[in-house]
This record gives sequence, structure tokens and C-alpha cells, in this order.
Amino acid sequence: MHLFSTLPTLALVATVMAHPGGHDIISRSEISRRSSMGLKCRDNAPYFDTIQNDTCVLTPEVTQGPYVYPPSQALRQDMTEDQVGVPLWLDIGVLDMATCDPLEDVLVDMWHCNATGSYSSFTELSPNTPFLELLAQQGINESDYQIGITDLHTDHTTFLRGTTDKNGMMEMKTIFPGFYIQRAIHIHVQVHTDWTLRENGTITTGNTVSTGQLYFDEALEQKIMALQPYASHTQINRTTNAEDSVFPYDKAGGFSPVVDVVPVDGNDVTKGMIGYITLGVDTTAIEHGDNYVGDS
Repeated sequence: MHLFSTLPTLALVATVMAHPGGHDIISRSEISRRSSMGLKCRDNAPYFDTIQNDTCVLTPEVTQGPYVYPPSQALRQDMTEDQVGVPLWLDIGVLDMATCDPLEDVLVDMWHCNATGSYSSFTELSPNTPFLELLAQQGINESDYQIGITDLHTDHTTFLRGTTDKNGMMEMKTIFPGFYIQRAIHIHVQVHTDWTLRENGTITTGNTVSTGQLYFDEALEQKIMALQPYASHTQINRTTNAEDSVFPYDKAGGFSPVVDVVPVDGNDVTKGMIGYITLGVDTTAIEHGDNYVGDS
């Protein structure tokens, strides 16, 4: 799997605006130029600069969930914004399943909830209320709801949403996610090919060739959830991977969706961690919907 580098390139791209609007498309040569500029300014390279797992396993397709919101996804390498939590540098690689070689020039798109369970762009929706109840509160029938189409966003915040591209290792800075009702701790990830970009940093077109979710080891989660602000989320019980409704689908075909982590200081993960995972992608399997539609 080809891992995208922590692209300093991403940090240089204009901050995403609330809505796409009329913005010029950025050429690939301009994106490359900005990447090179960013590399000159970056102090630290990605922790993992080579692929650590050369096992060629296809990443299963699962639901993208109801909290996907493309207008809030910005091309950048640090999507933390003002969110408080244990620092996480997530290194991701993408492997072309046709060749088992690194897949070049794809875009990795990721989003997750904050330390107390809320997603940006949906901060007025309670993380402690089942999604079907949230639909009812909005006057939406379950039969009318379509993931990624029915718009439930409540605001224009953009924290903990970001995209990155590079032919090599990718590293995105974020925080360790919290949890919300009925779901294990997870991070949403999509891979796009043939993508283009608006001047404001949002994706305008592209073929989605992978939609999955990433998870963490239970022992690690227990350690992080004992810290603040995670520990302040006491209104509901946390769902474990073993109890989660989506996790089994993410393990299909022998793929392991659990992120490997190492402490930044070599000793204490509560001070910050680097996570690593590789994604196996079939570039011919362009998505037009979810293979599994369920909890988010």
C-alpha cells in the first residue's frame, strides 16, 4: 500500500470555506508546486517513511455514515483546529490491489468525532441520541433518509475533517477520537482517484474507490478514555469493538482495521501517538453507494 506523506502541501492549500461556491480549479502542477514549498518549510518528516505492512489485502467497503459532509473537507495535513485531546499523527498508506504496489496520486479523505462524540458541521446533533431518533427530531422518515444525500448539517465548523494526497507516506495530524452512542471509537476514511480541487480546498470531482473505518485496540482506548476531556463524556456507555455493529464488516477478507500505534516520546501514549495502517484499494471498483448501510 502506498502511504501518503504528511503533506506539508496540505497545510498550504487555502482553508476550506463553508460551501464550495464558485472557485477556480487548481491544476495538478500547482498542487505539486505547493507541496514542494511545504516540504521546504516542514521540520519533521512522517514517522513511517516506508510501507510497514506489505500484505496485499483488500480493505472492505462499509458505510460512510450520516456525518460525511464534503463541503467541510479541506486539503490539509493538520485537521485538529481547536479540538482538545491526545495528539494523534495518523500515517496511512494506499496499496493498488491490481499490482500490490503503492498507488500514486490518490486523495485520502478522513473525518471523525471529537473527544466527547460530536462531529463538526453537526455539532447541534446530540452524540448521545440514536441516529433514528435524531431523524425523527428533524422530521425525516427513515425510509426517506439517504446517506450522504439527506443534509442534516447544523453549522459550518470544520474540525477533525481533512484530506491529503501524495505518492509516498501520508501523515495527518489530529486527536484521538472520542465516542458516541451505539458505535465503537472509529475514524472514517475514503480514497479518491481522478480528483480535482477547488481553490478553497474542497474536492470537486473524483472516483471514490474505497470507503472504510479505522479502529483502535481496546486496551489503548481504555487508557485514553480515562483522560480529560474524554472522561467527561459520562452520559452514555462506550461501545467496544466487540460490541460494534460495523466492526465485523471492516474485518472482511482478513483485513485488520485496527491502527498500530507507537508513543511519540517512545514511552507514554497519553502524551501523543503515531498511528499506522495500510489500505488495499481496487481502483476499478468505483463506488456508487454503500455496501453496508447501518449505524454511522
